[in-house]
Amino acid sequence: MSNETEFLRFSGDKLTELLGRIETCIAKLTPEQIWMRGAANENAVGNLALHLAGNVRQWILCGVGGAEDRRDRDAEFDARTGENVVERLHSTVDEAVALLAALPHSKLGERRTIQKHYDVTVLEAIYHVVEHFSMHTGQIIFATKLLTGEDLRFYGHLQSAKAQGDKNP
Repeated sequence: MSNETEFLRFSGDKLTELLGRIETCIAKLTPEQIWMRGAANENAVGNLALHLAGNVRQWILCGVGGAEDRRDRDAEFDARTGENVVERLHSTVDEAVALLAALPHSKLGERRTIQKHYDVTVLEAIYHVVEHFSMHTGQIIFATKLLTGEDLRFYGHLQSAKAQGDKNP
């Protein structure tokens, strides 16, 4: 497998994996918890999900894929309740993963201007999105653990039998 193929496959797989973690988290939260903020300058889990959908759409679907960019970034953070954020995020990630799977390797070195300020290669744009998605997924996981008190067990398979309470010796 070429490095280009591996990069595109891994990027799509990582976005899909992180989306699954966000879906797990949001499923454990009440609607009130999804939109809860500690202070006016903080983001709720719902805002982060909207923000990720906007970022993936703008950088991958528009910046890499050429779709029209209609992003309203401020609205992602201003929302206080609303739509099914999981559905919106899921459909956006599905579109992005399909685009990455079909992307010709020759496009990776092409330059794009994204958000009017960032002059990047297609490879850099994809890398940015995966890194950005990962960072905000970590915030959503932390918020979910804080709000529910649950161990989400995303890495339970790495724990020793003792750490697992000898459940799986």
